[in-house]
Amino acid sequence: MTTPQAVDLRSDTVTQPTAAMRAAMMAAPLGDDVFGTDPSVNALQEKIAGLLGFEAALFVPTGTQSNLCAILSHCQRGDEYIVGQQAHCYRWEGGGAAVFGSVQPQPLEHQADGTFKLADIEGAIKPDDAHFARTRVLALENTLGGKLLPFEFVQAATQLARAKGLQRHLDGARLFNAAVAQSAQTGSAVRDEARRIAQCFDSVSVCFSKGLGAPVGSALCGSREFIARAHRIRKMAGGGMRQAGLLAAAASHALDHHVDRLAQDHALARRLADGLEGVAGLAVEPPQSNIVFIDLSDEAKPRMNDLLAHLKSQGILATGLYRLRFVTHLDVDAAGVERAIAAIRQFFRA
Repeated sequence: MTTPQAVDLRSDTVTQPTAAMRAAMMAAPLGDDVFGTDPSVNALQEKIAGLLGFEAALFVPTGTQSNLCAILSHCQRGDEYIVGQQAHCYRWEGGGAAVFGSVQPQPLEHQADGTFKLADIEGAIKPDDAHFARTRVLALENTLGGKLLPFEFVQAATQLARAKGLQRHLDGARLFNAAVAQSAQTGSAVRDEARRIAQCFDSVSVCFSKGLGAPVGSALCGSREFIARAHRIRKMAGGGMRQAGLLAAAASHALDHHVDRLAQDHALARRLADGLEGVAGLAVEPPQSNIVFIDLSDEAKPRMNDLLAHLKSQGILATGLYRLRFVTHLDVDAAGVERAIAAIRQFFRA
């Protein structure tokens, strides 16, 4: 009897390269990217910069390093960046800007939809006074915890920042998920929406190893002068890679073939959420992209670890600290989602 394949809903970072992506990797022409002579890396950088409307881009190993290079390229020691309490570059990246760059974060509380009050942004900007860190950057994230930031907010917040002399950085790790969700609202093409979002910012970080399904890598986009500064920081951070074209080819293949299919992941996330509605002890947050969060009632919370263990015994992997998180991606299909729904319902029936 064949054991069913595991349904891995822990993250969209767990995807395996498709056969076509592996073929693209093996066929990639290679050079030495530290010398700037890897043609596949150069082609990827030109592609993503052109797609999002920037002069230049830099291929880096991780989204964490991309955000670090961005903040340290915008800021000097003693500067600060305004950022959300739940933003990845503040909460989940080891405090890198503060540790390596002596750049202070100024976190703000999010509203329920992931936005900030504009008055809170303006109130966080420090006066030009020796008592304060110098406020230099507003950093937003889209999607944030799977939520699409309303475009009206993105425009208003970035226009405010620009008017106040701040640089604007977007952690767009899942920018194309945001673009797919925004495209569903506007009816415009997904790539047009990605560019529309990106053009509100001076720099944008895009991850290839999440929803797009590449094995490794992110890109940082900005002006040529900005990317030149970021290139120096990437070197100091140990991010210079040699025959990196193998990885760049995977990312380039993902841009060509895996953007529009993100809508399938969003549909599966909605199906998962719908399938768990009405389960006693669970409060399902309606997903806007490919991430489903589920809160457990006070009575059910002590059973969190038992639930995760039950799911694992059924070949279903998920994460949960104070709430459950399920992430759909190109290695999850409709049958896998139905298995997850059935296993969770079985647990709570018992």
